[in-house]
Amino acid sequence: MNDIKIEASWKAVLADAFEQPYFQVLSHYLRQAKAAGKSIYPPGSLVFNAFNTTPFDQVKVVILGQDPYHNPGQAMGLSFSVPPGVPPPRSLKHIYQELAADVGCRAPAHGDLTAWATQGVFLLNAILTVEKNLPGSHRDIGWQKFTDTAIRALSEQRQHLVFILWGAFAQKKKALIDTSKHLVIQSAHPSPLSAHRGFFGSKPFSQANAYLVAHGIAPIDWQL
Repeated sequence: MNDIKIEASWKAVLADAFEQPYFQVLSHYLRQAKAAGKSIYPPGSLVFNAFNTTPFDQVKVVILGQDPYHNPGQAMGLSFSVPPGVPPPRSLKHIYQELAADVGCRAPAHGDLTAWATQGVFLLNAILTVEKNLPGSHRDIGWQKFTDTAIRALSEQRQHLVFILWGAFAQKKKALIDTSKHLVIQSAHPSPLSAHRGFFGSKPFSQANAYLVAHGIAPIDWQL
C-alpha cells in the first residue's frame, strides 16, 4: 500500500488516517494476501480511484457502495461502476432504469461511471478491496475506519453536498453526516433483491440536482 498514490487534496485531508495503526495493519494484511497468491480486486492502481478521480474540493454528490465487485475484471475502484467492455451488473442496470424514469437519460451500453466521477460524483465503496469470488471478505480489515474518516471529513469541511445512501448498509453511514448542511437521500438498494422495495421511483438524480441548483451549484449531467 505504501506505493499507492492518492490525489493531493485527499492526501492532505486523510494524512492522519494513513498514519494510524489500523491502516498499517490493513496494509500488511493486503501485502500478505498478495504474497500468498490471493487475487485482490480492484488492481492496486485503482484502489483509490474514487479519490483520484474526484478531488476533495470538487465533490458534489456521494454515492456510497459497500465493497467492490468480486468477479474478475469488474472492480475499478468506483462504486457500482465496471470498466468499458464489461457488461453492466444487474444493480447498475437498475440504476440506469431509474435514471431513465427520473431524468430521461437513455441507458448506455457500457457500465463505466467515470464521467460522473469527473463531474463531482464521489463513487465511494465503504470497503475498498475484496478477495476474488468472496464478497465481503475485507469487511473487517480496517477499510471502514478509513472511509468513515473520508465521509466525516466531507460532512465537516464541505457545505451542501448530496449523500445518496442505497440500502441498509449505506444508511448506517447517515450517523456520520451533518444533515443540517447536507442533503441525505435514502432508499432501498438497486440490487435484484430489493430494487422493487422502494428504489424504483425514488428519483435520487433529480432530487440531487434540484438541491445543488438551489444552493447555486452546477447540476450533474447524468447522461453517460
